[in-house]
Amino acid sequence: MIDFKNGSIIKLKQAEASAANDVLPLLVSGEEVVGVYKGMRDYVVFTTKRLIAVNVQGMTGKKKDFTTLPYSKIQAFSVETAGTLDLDSELELWFSGLGLVKLDFSGACDIVKIGQLISNAIL
Repeated sequence: MIDFKNGSIIKLKQAEASAANDVLPLLVSGEEVVGVYKGMRDYVVFTTKRLIAVNVQGMTGKKKDFTTLPYSKIQAFSVETAGTLDLDSELELWFSGLGLVKLDFSGACDIVKIGQLISNAIL
């Protein structure tokens, strides 16, 4: 499992939707992939129902840990947009039973779209 207690897991950049192929068998009926954001090896998939963090392990990367964080367990969240000099954006999620999960995004990321996705799921 990714250690969310140690701050942000990685700087994430938007990736092709095909990067989420590994999580497709985990999706439930009616659930769709909305966005994929990748770091060096690890990546995060936003769906219509949850966030799936994928921790790629081992030398070959064939071993993967899938951590599901359902939007229904979010108690509060914070979105920080990119600025003129600071091009990074942040998403902080407070989950019941887990605590704070912080994700840092670099590059062109529609953080407002992610915020709307979460708002629609929890409000």
